[in-house]
Amino acid sequence: MNSNLLADWFKPLATQAAATARLMVGVPDYDAYVNHMRVRHPDEKPLDYAAFFRARQEARYGDGMTRCCC
Repeated sequence: MNSNLLADWFKPLATQAAATARLMVGVPDYDAYVNHMRVRHPDEKPLDYAAFFRARQEARYGDGMTRCCC
């Protein structure tokens, strides 16, 4: 198989695997968010990365992590 064909086949797979790994550990995918905003909400300006990250952290943890005991 030609190395360019192999690279063309492997790159999207590697990109998706990296995005999946980030989601598994709780790191949001900013590029996917920006693409979603561009496609689905073209009239709205997407958040910058820092604001996006803060919003995702707030959505995940809210007022902070709570414990049932000390």
